[in-house]
Amino acid sequence: MIETHAHIYSDDFAEDRTAMLDRAWNAGIEQIWMPNCDHETIDGMLELAEKYPGKCLPMIGLHPTYVKKDFEKELQIMEEWLAKYEFIAIGEIGMDLFWDVTFKEQQEKAFLYQCGLARKHNLWIDIHSRSAFWETVKLIEDFADPALTGIFHCFTGTLEEAQKAIELGFKLGIGGVATFKNGGLDKVIPHVGLEHLVLETDAPYLAPVPYRGKRNEVAYIDLVAQRVADLKEMAKADVIAATTANAKSMLNKVAQ
Repeated sequence: MIETHAHIYSDDFAEDRTAMLDRAWNAGIEQIWMPNCDHETIDGMLELAEKYPGKCLPMIGLHPTYVKKDFEKELQIMEEWLAKYEFIAIGEIGMDLFWDVTFKEQQEKAFLYQCGLARKHNLWIDIHSRSAFWETVKLIEDFADPALTGIFHCFTGTLEEAQKAIELGFKLGIGGVATFKNGGLDKVIPHVGLEHLVLETDAPYLAPVPYRGKRNEVAYIDLVAQRVADLKEMAKADVIAATTANAKSMLNKVAQ
């Protein structure tokens, strides 16, 4: 299995990070993809990338909830890192209008700029879109580059939104919300082709049932795989094989 989105550098794992990762490897996780948040998370993320080469793979980007007045300085730091280190994607980037809309305009500018970085460096984007799906879609359409692709991380939208994301050339990152009783994905996943899905946890956030409300960790991705299998009425092994192949296809360089 490939874990396509986990903040394993988080301080939430400070006491047992090695043990947590051992549980992940023992659960059959081949790789863990690490999204960045801002300049302060880079060192911890890259330390893990160096410690587990080929297994913990880093992205670089400015998370929308970290976009403030000084966002241009943050973007400059991201761009400097892109020139000296190999990343698998630009992320996580996007729009978040759930908590605060103060920096909505800055979020939009940061997103579009980082879409440009993705194309410049032949990378895909990992999208955070909370209470802002259609706003994010509009930005992608305004960017107007059909070669721009990636993952809508932590997808929790409707079937219409899923179909729109797929139409734009993006995969859907399915995580713990799929296991929630009122998560809504039971009305979406059965109607979406498996070729459009990848698995994630977003650890340490959004733990699946029966761990909901507790700290999430990478090994719990197995519960997500089982939930997708149940919703699609197929074997979990087949879900794992397909979503792993989908994730691996993302590691191929995006067309220029």
